Amino acid sequence: MNPYITVYTSTLCPVCGMVKQFLDTFDISYNEVNVDMNPLVLLKLIGKTRKLSVPQTEVNGKWISGFDPEKLLKAINEARA
Repeated sequence: MNPYITVYTSTLCPVCGMVKQFLDTFDISYNEVNVDMNPLVLLKLIGKTRKLSVPQTEVNGKWISGFDPEKLLKAINEARA
């Protein structure tokens, strides 16, 4: 089963680009939500993660903050199992 992945980003965030490029490299599909122009989404994100920064990546309900390839792959593989 393919995991459901959402990457919360900001336009001027270089680390956000690293997460997207990493997922693209492995041909892993994801939804991107840019929080720049949507303060309501940003507030909900902060409420869920308790973090004020992006990127925040949700893999089937599990949150990964920043760019952490090891945690991303682990969460994706667990979701596929």
